[in-house]
Amino acid sequence: MSDSSTKNISTSSYATRSPLSAILSLCTGRETLQGVQNIFTDTAHLRAAYNTYLAVYAAAHALHSLLSCPDKDSSPSGNSSTCSSPYNITQKELLEHLNKVNFTTPNGEEFFFQGADVPAAYDLVNWKTSPDGSLKLVLIGRVDGLELHLNKTSIQWTTGTSQVPISVCSESCPAGTRRANKKGEPVCCFDCIPCTDGEVSNETGSHQCRRCPVEFWSNPGNTACIPRKVDFLSFNETMGIVLTTGAVSGVVVNTAVFVIFLCYHNTPVVRANNSELSFLLLLSLMLCFLCALVFIGRPSVWSCRLQQAAFGISFVLCVSCLKVKTIVVLAAFRSARPGAGGLMKWFGPGQQRGSVCFFTSIQVIICTIWLSFSPPIPHHDLGFQGSKVNLECAMNSVVGFAVVLGYIGFLACLCLLLAFLARKLPDNFNEAKFITFSMLIFCAVWVAFVPAYVSSPGKYSVAVEIFAILASSYGLLLCIFAPKCFIILLKPERNTKKQLMGR
Repeated sequence: MSDSSTKNISTSSYATRSPLSAILSLCTGRETLQGVQNIFTDTAHLRAAYNTYLAVYAAAHALHSLLSCPDKDSSPSGNSSTCSSPYNITQKELLEHLNKVNFTTPNGEEFFFQGADVPAAYDLVNWKTSPDGSLKLVLIGRVDGLELHLNKTSIQWTTGTSQVPISVCSESCPAGTRRANKKGEPVCCFDCIPCTDGEVSNETGSHQCRRCPVEFWSNPGNTACIPRKVDFLSFNETMGIVLTTGAVSGVVVNTAVFVIFLCYHNTPVVRANNSELSFLLLLSLMLCFLCALVFIGRPSVWSCRLQQAAFGISFVLCVSCLKVKTIVVLAAFRSARPGAGGLMKWFGPGQQRGSVCFFTSIQVIICTIWLSFSPPIPHHDLGFQGSKVNLECAMNSVVGFAVVLGYIGFLACLCLLLAFLARKLPDNFNEAKFITFSMLIFCAVWVAFVPAYVSSPGKYSVAVEIFAILASSYGLLLCIFAPKCFIILLKPERNTKKQLMGR
């Protein structure tokens, strides 16, 4: 090519570039990329560029490893990695070395392959409000593969604090309560209702409470079912102590009266109206006070049988003595009339003892039949809901108990009727009046006993029966023997036959 032609080409080329040079100006060094819109300045795609950067680095390290074999001409057999010369590199060899790449970038990031993938690495950022009101991204943690590194104290939630906001309307209900949705509000809004007694909930957020089995009851927090405690009238509780004190006091007073009558058994007041019946009456009252103690304590097979038998027989013996004493009073004053002198002959001491034994033996037969076929037995009453289960003597035969109680009532009403007929006897001999008062008290107590016994639950029914026993026994003891002891101890001048038979 000649010089002229070369010059022509240069001239032509210069002529072609001259318009572009007119458009572009020389750089001054003060230019900025802030207003440039270009794919090279788009920061949204820096991750792709960074990944390309890592890929190039990984390939370079793989090639370096492949080409750095100590003996490139050695056989690959027996070695973990194959080696190759720079003029004969296969894809398989490069991929094998690439899979074992492990290096740290200039930014301090560790790079390696996990299987066929690069372990994920993320920066965790949080939008925070700066003091001037603007938002800025703050690094609060990082994810490296399966490891999470998080600074929880640096997190700022939309509420403006580091406290995690509640994602539901209501807090989860604790154990011992159940959820109750609020009417007209979302399902996440609810009230926590405590479980009722006898129901439990042992997990948080429970929708309903579970009822305990009949042998169990809920604990104070309604979180678990615990066995119900056995409850009965014991000697250790206040009610048991009061009733025991009343029974023991009755025994003491009865014993004191017995001793007084025994010391003054030859005086007219004691001998009047058969002193033998008076001592027998005191003995029966002693048994009445003692039988009240059998009802207190843990019920057993024998105590359940003994308490009803002792109660029935003791009171029949007591009422029988009063009835015979009343008959003796009537017979004594009827025999004073003309033509009735032989009346006492037919109702002497032998007949009196026989009458008492006859009336009492009927009650013994009733109790024997009742206790032989259907006796009371200890029973756990599970029907009464509560933290305690009542241990009581269950009446297997209500008819048997009704017959025992009815026979006592029959004798008491008959005795009251006879004493009422003898109420107009001379004032100085007022035995019949005392019997009338005592039987009125006796009947009133036992008439009130029936409804109170039926309506009282558990051990309180036992307490009602003991109270009836003590009240009627004290009534008989005081009405019959208190006036006589008053005369014997405080008015001895009236303890004479003349005063006793005076008109």
